[in-house]
Order: sequence, then C-alpha cells, then structure tokens
Amino acid sequence: MSRKIKSCSFRSFRKLPALACLCGVLAGCAGGGGHTRTVRIGVALYSQDDTFISAVVQEIEQLARSRENSSDLKINLSIADGRSNQTIQLEQVDRLLDSGCDVLCVNIVDRTAAAVLIDKVSAADVPVIFFNRQPVQEDIRRWEQVYYVGPKGEQSGIYQGEILLEEWNGNRASADRNADGVLQYVMLEGEPGHQDALLRSEYATKPLTDAGVPLEKLASDTANWSRAQAAARMKQWCKEFGAGVEAVIANNDDMALGAIDAMKEAGVDPLPLVVGVDGTEPALKALEEGELLGTVRNAPDMPDVLLELSLALADGGPVPESIQVEDGHYIWLPYYKLTSDTLP
Repeated sequence: MSRKIKSCSFRSFRKLPALACLCGVLAGCAGGGGHTRTVRIGVALYSQDDTFISAVVQEIEQLARSRENSSDLKINLSIADGRSNQTIQLEQVDRLLDSGCDVLCVNIVDRTAAAVLIDKVSAADVPVIFFNRQPVQEDIRRWEQVYYVGPKGEQSGIYQGEILLEEWNGNRASADRNADGVLQYVMLEGEPGHQDALLRSEYATKPLTDAGVPLEKLASDTANWSRAQAAARMKQWCKEFGAGVEAVIANNDDMALGAIDAMKEAGVDPLPLVVGVDGTEPALKALEEGELLGTVRNAPDMPDVLLELSLALADGGPVPESIQVEDGHYIWLPYYKLTSDTLP
C-alpha cells in the first residue's frame, strides 16, 4: 500500500485485510509550509485490538502533531498492525524499511523472535526501539542501536498485591466474604511467554504472603489479554465456585473488565475484589463506578519517550539527556497505583 495514503486513521486499520494494514499516516495533515525537515517513523504493533497499545499509538500521533505545529519538523508515522502474527509483522517491517523509515518502534508479536527482526534493521542501519513487549536480553544486545522502552513487569504485580493488601487490612469484612481468614482468588493470565504475564502472575501475591495473609488459589488460566476470553473463563468459574471467589487478579485491565462482565451477567453481587493493570479509560470508568478495586497505570510517559527517542535516533544523535538508559539498551519507565482514592 502506498505511503501517500493520508486519510487512514488508526482506528480504521482493523477493517483492512491482514496483509494490507500497513498504512502511511501523516502526523500533521494540515498545512506544513514551514517544515524544512522530515522524519519517517515506522511503528509495528503486535495487535491494534489491544486497548493499551491502541491508546499508546493514539497518544504518539497527538504528540507528533503538537511537535509539528511548534517546529520546522514534519513527522511521518507509518503504522502497521501485525494482527498477532509474527510472519505478517516481519513482512511489514520489510515494507517499512523499504519505504525509507529513519527509525522503527516495534511492539513485537513474539518476543523470542526478535533476532530475525534485529538482523533486518541492523543490515539496513535503521535504529529500532522495542516497547511494551520485551525481547530476550541476548537479542537486545545483538546491535548497539537496539533499545527497549517499558516498565519492569514485577513492579505492576507487586502494586496489585499492595492494593489487595490495603483492602484486606482496611476492610476485612468486605474482603473476606466467608470470614474464614483466607483470601480465595482466581487469576487471569496474559499471553503465555510474555514477560509481563509471567512477572505479574508471580509477584501479584507476594505482598500478601509477605504480610502473612493466607491465600487459596481457586483457579488460574490464560486469557491472552482479551476481555472476551476473560469473560468466558470467569463465566465457568462463576458456575464452579459461585460466591466463593473473593478476589480476581488479572494481568491487564481488559481481562479484569471481562471478569466483571461475566460476574455481572451471572448476578454476582456484590462483586469481589478485582484488580488489573494498564489504567485504560474503560478501567478508570469501572474504578469510578466501584466495580474495579484498583489498577496499575502502565508507563504513562511511554508515548512521549518513544517519540523523543525516535526523533533523536532518526537524526543520528545521542539519546537525549532526559532519557536514562541502563546497560546501553534499556529505558525503564515507572508504574503507578490507582484506586478510587488516587484517581487523577
């Protein structure tokens, strides 16, 4: 598809065939007479259906427009939806490189398949910034112009556990429904093998166990970050455990909301304690309405860091001083706990 297409919005890509969803997006379509430089940024997504990733890209687009309006810089964003297929994403990366992108931002489909992609960009001498989905360390170190931007997954799990612990200590009667002194919970896990799914699942109960709270895991299953899949899992657990579920720990907000959907449909009232991760708009709404106990805001600075780092690398310059790099490749971003008491 030609990079000259300017009318495609990010939201419209889901309507295109899988192999045709590489679309050039002009970040500042109005005017442009004062622009003297052009930077081409390719953005390859694992799936635009992910609520958090969709929000990140929309924010990057807004930031790019703002930068254009206040400088002589023209920013061309080319966004590709990999539709959760690594083969498709690699083909899209080839097209982005062929189209003359100065830098790539990659939300990789399969974090274990990064070596092939890195070899492609290094051969083309195009810097690459992975974000949100972290390649293995061995691959990150294949080339000096490879970066990873994102938070540390274990921290989000710890924050989920802290939110539950605060509720357990401060509102025991509501948290311990059956008054047996044990917190019975189910866990909805993200994509198998994803670093955040693994770390969030491992660390979410740590604050509770460290504090001596007795726990009983009733069930856990993968729901692949999907609201619909999580609803299906939770529907079955409602039949199996009834009101015995006192807490739902979900690796992301979409799955937390899917669990809430299923419990509301099953007539569970009051809802158990439900925690997610990302801080998406739908999750904040559920938090305001009292359906979600808490969530963990996922790196709100990510869009800004991705754009600033992309512009610096595209210009051949060093990483901006405002961006701290660890081990030459990693830019770690913070999480933030969100409850009804700390809503923005």
